Amino acid sequence: MDLNVRDSARLLKVSEKTIYRWVQQGKLPAYRVNEQYRFNRAELLEWATSQRINVSPEIFVEPAGSGGASGLGEAIRAGGIHYRVGGADKTLVLRSVVDLMPLPDMVDRQFLLQVLLARESLGSTAVGNGIALPHVRNPVVMHIQRPIVTLCFLERPIDFDALDGQPVHTLFTVLSPTVRAHLHTLARISFSLQQPEFADVICRQGSREEIIEACEAIDRSIPVLVSSQ
Repeated sequence: MDLNVRDSARLLKVSEKTIYRWVQQGKLPAYRVNEQYRFNRAELLEWATSQRINVSPEIFVEPAGSGGASGLGEAIRAGGIHYRVGGADKTLVLRSVVDLMPLPDMVDRQFLLQVLLARESLGSTAVGNGIALPHVRNPVVMHIQRPIVTLCFLERPIDFDALDGQPVHTLFTVLSPTVRAHLHTLARISFSLQQPEFADVICRQGSREEIIEACEAIDRSIPVLVSSQ
């Protein structure tokens, strides 16, 4: 619970009054600590993504000494882009995705599938407009050294229990080695999907070259400032 009301309002680009209203309405996940509301960064970003709220680029300003984070282009290059991925339902599609992910031999793919399904049981990772971001709630040790994002376009849209009711045709499946990288990668995808040029390339299922180029354009547009706090 590393965020207070002011932090959360700045991150979501809304007023503090709006944050209080969302909490009181039971919309925004929050915790009471010493009579004050506190927010978990992972939950906040997941919620913002599911609500299609465009987070502030400030999320990409890293604390001093925390090291650099992988860009979206690098993560998707590592995870791969796949077209016409099969599966008649959510479980079978995620099984196909896990089979396609470029993972070290020591990774238990069946275990990975189970934790992805467990995350879905807590609430769909579909974010609307036919897109979902399957991921584990907290990073697990997967013997990977950098974030990977496997982008899959499905052979046929499937029901993903999306809030907007639309079937899902595109999956960005995220695996990260650390909590910090996990949050950073999810935030980059959320930020990218709010950008019209990137959203258009994904919607029309552009070529691998077009998608990587769009990712790298997003990476160049993100602040590279480092906070001293």
